[in-house]
Amino acid sequence: MQLYSYFRSSASFRVRIALELKGLAYDYLPVHLLKNEQLQAPFADLNPTHLIPLLKDGDLTVAQSLAIVEYLDETHPEPPLLPADPAGRARVRGLALDVACEIHPLNNLRVLRYLVKTLGVDDEAKNAWYRHWVEDGLAAVEAQLAGSPATGRFCHGDTPTLADIVLVPQIFNARRMDCRLDHVPTVKRIADHCMTLDAFAKAQPSACPDAQA
Repeated sequence: MQLYSYFRSSASFRVRIALELKGLAYDYLPVHLLKNEQLQAPFADLNPTHLIPLLKDGDLTVAQSLAIVEYLDETHPEPPLLPADPAGRARVRGLALDVACEIHPLNNLRVLRYLVKTLGVDDEAKNAWYRHWVEDGLAAVEAQLAGSPATGRFCHGDTPTLADIVLVPQIFNARRMDCRLDHVPTVKRIADHCMTLDAFAKAQPSACPDAQA
């Protein structure tokens, strides 16, 4: 398998965690987003959306981080990343989508670039935009986690799931951007616990080859 990734991409971070949890070997192929390598061949020819991550497994190419994670879970079912029961799977997917669809898209690189380059927003206002949507979105996640008996050491029970895979990279970005996190103690506890696992630690941005470079 080959993973097209960028060390600071939270979506790529999700897939790296899943690969590590599954114990799957892969080739890391860096795509430097700040240098616009996602818009250039050969990557642009592989993925017309110009988004990372992108997974190649033999002749198959899979885009979108959540689709990749579920593909890995279906093709390599142990350890499972979704609960066995329909209600549990729905809860985990809902938590993951609260981050992947409600927080992350408002703050990814192309949105921030549009704010600055097209709308003329200065850095202070751009960072305020970023923090607002992260802090507000994580508060909604916190309310669900803190208010549910299904929450354990992880977002759902006592083993990592898709929800944790999506949550941890968002917390990394939140801390890098100095977002307020004192209002989300359950979120912080879970994210910190995840990072005690080798799979999460090995997948973190600082461990990536392009971060080292």
